[in-house]
Amino acid sequence: MVRPSVLLLLCGSLLLPMTAVARLPGPLQAVPAAKVRDLTEIRSSRVLRVLVNQSRNSSGEVQGQTIGVEYHRLRAFEQYLNGHARDGQEITLKIIPKAKDQLLGALQRGEGDLVAPGELLDLQPGHAVASSEPIASNVPLVLVGIKGEKRYTKVEQLAGKTLALPTGSAAGEAVSQLNQKLALHKLAPIKIEWVDPTLAVEDVLEMVQGGIFHLTIVEQPIAERWGKILPKLRFDRQLMISEPGEEYWFVRRDASMLRASIDRFLTGYKTPSNEDAAFLRIYRRLYQVHYPLAKADRQRLEKLRPTLQKHAEAQNMDWLNLAALAFKESALQPSARGGGGPTGLMQITPSAAQRVGVNNIQNLDANVQAGAKYLAMIRRKFFNSPKLNERERMAFTLAAYNIGPERVQGMRAEARRRGLNPNQWFFQVERIAMEQVGMGAVSYVNSVNKYYLAFDRERESLEPRGQKVVSRK
Repeated sequence: MVRPSVLLLLCGSLLLPMTAVARLPGPLQAVPAAKVRDLTEIRSSRVLRVLVNQSRNSSGEVQGQTIGVEYHRLRAFEQYLNGHARDGQEITLKIIPKAKDQLLGALQRGEGDLVAPGELLDLQPGHAVASSEPIASNVPLVLVGIKGEKRYTKVEQLAGKTLALPTGSAAGEAVSQLNQKLALHKLAPIKIEWVDPTLAVEDVLEMVQGGIFHLTIVEQPIAERWGKILPKLRFDRQLMISEPGEEYWFVRRDASMLRASIDRFLTGYKTPSNEDAAFLRIYRRLYQVHYPLAKADRQRLEKLRPTLQKHAEAQNMDWLNLAALAFKESALQPSARGGGGPTGLMQITPSAAQRVGVNNIQNLDANVQAGAKYLAMIRRKFFNSPKLNERERMAFTLAAYNIGPERVQGMRAEARRRGLNPNQWFFQVERIAMEQVGMGAVSYVNSVNKYYLAFDRERESLEPRGQKVVSRK
């Protein structure tokens, strides 16, 4: 059962996006105008500040290899500008990742010079912002489900269904319009589950394939791109969601020289034929989540719950974090054995267990105790700052569990040096991890996080009534 607190019913055109710590939405009304930096000022500073959608689909880069759809275009624009620069006025790009719904507000506040969202993004009233010539035209939205389940050909078939959407999704307004049509026929509205802000569009698609979410709506080019590595996805192209839209870059309205330069560049730009080569090569090797609450998995979790809860409570943790980690590490199999020494449910090594005073990790209770104590030790020694919210604290702890705390601390220092948020793993410090060590640690943390969210959606059915357990803050 989906928890009621995360479901929002769309009535008319009213959309209420979920807010979360460190991801406040951009302003919906006019904000004080910042000083405009046009191309002359940008050339003088030799830096073009680009506000990018923080999703990996839009702006990811892995060990020098581009996986984000905007990066080829942005690098080509950098070369274009420098091809027209005087000596000493070559420009470099400063990439500033933000949540999609923060981009236009950040542009108006003067935090960047250019917005490159990589998705459909509509201008909101009150923003002194102008769009470029279209980057892509006739971009439709498409309903995405999983192969083998019901196809949808008519809007009426969606009445009462729930869609999972990331914050800032272009589908929100489209669903509002669909609900108006459904209301005329006295049909139940489509419901939206605004997903946790640690998830981007690519995460939602993976969770749809895994059966954690049932349906979503995304731009068709994004769906088809990710369909190459998520083969179980189904696209209901015959269902008309809304009129096709256009993708743009955005600048401040008064930055006319920059806008003109962008438009000239876009007129002659051609997408590289091998644009997705690195993306496909990297993502086809990565772990993909699957449904963690099938009947057999749920039964195993119920048997393990008392042990997980006992040791999570002893370390002031949410037991579902331990459950998610155990599902990723061993598929909830206490007898699992990994290569190189990892053992049991938590796949902890004997040396790690001994560091926290636990022996005989062949025993289930001791294995879970060792895993919980080891996580707690990492959290206490390295990530105990009150500046970290609990979700980010756990993400850093998991990353350290995977690649070592000293390495993660070094990544935080590098993030701080680059102007990223060193207290936010998701979409911030993880970018440094992608550059330095590849996708391994990022995929690991994301997978555990997705399993945690899958369990958390079912928390009420997984915990006995009246039982008090440590939950996330």
